[in-house]
Amino acid sequence: MSAPENAPQDVLYAAREPIFPRRVKGAFRTMKWWLMAVMLGIYYVTPWIRWDRGPTLPDQAVLLDLQGRRFFFFWIEIWPHEFYFVAGLLVMAGLGLFLFTSALGRVWCGYACPQTVWTDLFILVERWVEGDRNNRIRLFRQKWDLQKARLRLTKWVLWFLIGLATGGAWVFYFADAPTLLRDLVTGQAAAVAYATMGILAFTTFLFGGFAREQICIYACPWPRIQAAMMDEDTITIGYRSWRGEPRGKHRKADGADQLGDCIDCMACVNVCPMGIDIRDGQQLACITCGLCIDACNDVMDKVGKPRGLIGYMALTDEGRERAGQPPKSVWKHIFRPRTILYTVLWSGIGVGLIVALFMRQPVSVSVAPVRNPVYVTLSDGTIRNTYDIRIRNQEHSDRPFRISLLSDADLKISLEGLPGDVVTVAADETKLQRVYVTAAPGSSAARAERTHLRFWVEDTQSTNRASEDTIFFGKGK
Repeated sequence: MSAPENAPQDVLYAAREPIFPRRVKGAFRTMKWWLMAVMLGIYYVTPWIRWDRGPTLPDQAVLLDLQGRRFFFFWIEIWPHEFYFVAGLLVMAGLGLFLFTSALGRVWCGYACPQTVWTDLFILVERWVEGDRNNRIRLFRQKWDLQKARLRLTKWVLWFLIGLATGGAWVFYFADAPTLLRDLVTGQAAAVAYATMGILAFTTFLFGGFAREQICIYACPWPRIQAAMMDEDTITIGYRSWRGEPRGKHRKADGADQLGDCIDCMACVNVCPMGIDIRDGQQLACITCGLCIDACNDVMDKVGKPRGLIGYMALTDEGRERAGQPPKSVWKHIFRPRTILYTVLWSGIGVGLIVALFMRQPVSVSVAPVRNPVYVTLSDGTIRNTYDIRIRNQEHSDRPFRISLLSDADLKISLEGLPGDVVTVAADETKLQRVYVTAAPGSSAARAERTHLRFWVEDTQSTNRASEDTIFFGKGK
């Protein structure tokens, strides 16, 4: 049975309504400006910080060396076999996000998320070029003419330059920044560098300039996950309806004394970058940026009402405030079993990573027995096993390493292609050395099926050394 022709149709996606946030001043807006400046400054400046890494490596403090498969962060150097450090940091980031969301709601989304930071920057540029809210609405509704084309083109060019700088800063993390900049300007950089810059410039231009709140609502999964992180003790932004309702604008009309503090000025809606009305309660689109608090406090000051009609609060305090009682201490909301558990887990992983970082050695070794065949019987009856030893030199200079073995049996060692027991490994390199271990005819190791042994690799210029256990195979008779 078909629906009537004029019946309303359910839609899964509504067309985007452009949002033109109004300029606002206040404590939260000021804090967001400072955080944006600091975070963008860190992002753009970090690749240019120099750090002496010797003659073989770029003198860059923070570097993701994909070719050498290493990560440098000032004095810390992470090799591929130490990926557990990266995994640990990712786990810490996740737990930190859980902790802050559980305690203070979506503070990450409102103050530190890259989408929020770059959108704030793009709105700032838009305001510089086109004016504040009313001017931008008027320009949006205006038919295309020379003035509109000039303003729009100016804004888009500035947006694209910001996006290009964003992509440029990103690629500088993967190579020596001064060298890469010269290659980019002269057209000598790798094609992947230009492609990466182009993709990031386009996505920054699109996400920060046009998609904006749509990324937070439709593309980002965190608004849906956060519900599991928050409870009635989470401090988040809310509207004190028991104080503001019933709202009304006409304060001199009959019955005005029955109205609440909200004068229905829409200031909280007009400054919201997500275009929502916080007075409708908690919403998926709210990023708790605090701008509605600044706008409402400004209005309350003008009408002679107490601040805090919109503010950070916890649901458990609603009953107390309705009854005229003071809310619970902020610390009682923050320090509760859930947040304490997240803090303990976060701290435990952090301490473990720090201990592992200071305990690691600048030399490591891995041993791979060659088992095809398991052993070889030489012409004089000697039993020989073959091993591939991989020595990793994490120092920034060439190092000589002595290879030796320790076993209860009488075993002898020799290095393929070398007269002695010392092999030189280049700075920040890994060397594969084939090693032969032999047991004399009739010895216990030759007769036994298995003999345990331990390879030692020692830096002859320092006390650094590493070892790995393996098995020597004999005839077993």
